[in-house]
Amino acid sequence: MSIRRGLAARVVVVGSGAAGLVTALELLRRSPDVSVTVVTKGSVSDGNTRYAQGGIAAAVMPGDSVSSHVSDTLAAGAGLSDAEAVRVLCSEGPAAITELVRWGVGFDRVSGAGSGSGSGSAASFDAGLEGAHSHHRILHAGGDATGAAIELALVRAALAAASGGRDARLEIVEHAFLLDLIAVDGAVSGVRLLIGGVVREVAADAVVLATGGLGQLYPHTTNPAVTTGDGAAAALRAGAVLEDVEFVQFHPTALAVPGSFLVSEAVRGDGAVLVNATGERFLRHAHPLAELAPRDVVARAIAAQMAAGSPVFLDATSLGRDELARRFPTIDAASRAAGFDWAAEPLPVAPAAHYWMGGVATDLAARTSLPGLYAVGEVARTGVHGANRLASNSLLEAVVFGRRAAAALAGAGAEAWGGASGAAVRSVSAPALPREDLHGWMWSAAGLHRSAGPLAAAFEALAPSATDELDASRGFATVEELETENLRLLGAAVVHSALAREESRGAHFRSDFPHPDPELAHPLPVTLDSLTTALHPLRH
Repeated sequence: MSIRRGLAARVVVVGSGAAGLVTALELLRRSPDVSVTVVTKGSVSDGNTRYAQGGIAAAVMPGDSVSSHVSDTLAAGAGLSDAEAVRVLCSEGPAAITELVRWGVGFDRVSGAGSGSGSGSAASFDAGLEGAHSHHRILHAGGDATGAAIELALVRAALAAASGGRDARLEIVEHAFLLDLIAVDGAVSGVRLLIGGVVREVAADAVVLATGGLGQLYPHTTNPAVTTGDGAAAALRAGAVLEDVEFVQFHPTALAVPGSFLVSEAVRGDGAVLVNATGERFLRHAHPLAELAPRDVVARAIAAQMAAGSPVFLDATSLGRDELARRFPTIDAASRAAGFDWAAEPLPVAPAAHYWMGGVATDLAARTSLPGLYAVGEVARTGVHGANRLASNSLLEAVVFGRRAAAALAGAGAEAWGGASGAAVRSVSAPALPREDLHGWMWSAAGLHRSAGPLAAAFEALAPSATDELDASRGFATVEELETENLRLLGAAVVHSALAREESRGAHFRSDFPHPDPELAHPLPVTLDSLTTALHPLRH
């Protein structure tokens, strides 16, 4: 685990999803004198990327345009997206698709066009339509297995790059839990890991967080068990600025069974409809786009039906058994495994926590407020998603900004974009809280409907105290205990910002402030200091 000699720089990438692996592979291509270590909590193929069903959005089809993709993304962001970040995402999207094809991703093509890398033109992509998109621009692979196809191609490329023995410039360290960032004089210079019960420190010239979101903060989530916000929590303890943390997207249609298996929005894009217990298409009364309205609108409309005592169903029977099996093989298998024949009967669905629009604040080169620290993927707040992510933009963001992070690392140092100097890493302390209690607070106070009273009570229960002393006992805690500690810290951040945002915007709905406030059309920064300072008035 020591720094390799004879190389100009060492970069540690924490996370092995699409964002992390794109960053690593692109950096290796751009910089022959840089070594990269990818560390991941599980195996290299774990993570959220492989669960992405709907696809990846890019303006590559005839009749579509970058400007149209920009407009749709800004509209979904509800006034909080960074226009320049959105322009970067959409304008560099086509090149990102080309790069994925080069890495071996076989996107689905129209019949007879072929599916191998390099075959056919963009016009041959079998592009789908999803909610709030004005064109068919959602590329998919294996029907509803797009994330798995992208992850498989990137993992293959990474394993090939790491197979060169002592001469390999890529090292992959699996089953390594991120305890903390190492920060010296306000700059990040490595990571502390827990590997097989042993604490190890890895020095680095730069650290890239690609650790995903915080879905496990909620009891109902489409995210895998590893999604516990470890990177964002470590960044917060190290003094980094987080933004937009209150914006958590709830996917409208997860199977209403244990596990909350996601039923992709692409199913509705292909013609499925949502009905209540009486068979009424209630979304027609909620939004002009009905089932293809932005996700926050659809999720809240479903929640309202359920609160009124009516279960909600996704009726895809009009698509036909053969088309459902061809287009959505993963969902088809999961539905049958849960005891449903969705070709013959509607599926029971309910909202579940799905995607975090907020995260560690970055610039357009993925640099954070701390020198030496970068962030890509769901852990990063690039400004692209604003208050509500447009469907299928997340995989594109991972690739576009992963490539941008690599370009920045290859061409520059690890200076901070904001000019801020971070503090040394600090510990947080709070009475132990079971994961179930944490789930209860977050679902009731910071779920689809929020208001001041429950939010204030939740913050009182979750908020930590901070100390400048590094907590050595963290190295002896179980991974599950450490994950819960990370989730609790981020839960306090979400509740804190949700309480401060006295308006409703995008995925954040306050029943006591049901309308947008133009004065709040900006991100709310969060630091560890802001959380601990805000706690004091509540406890006196």
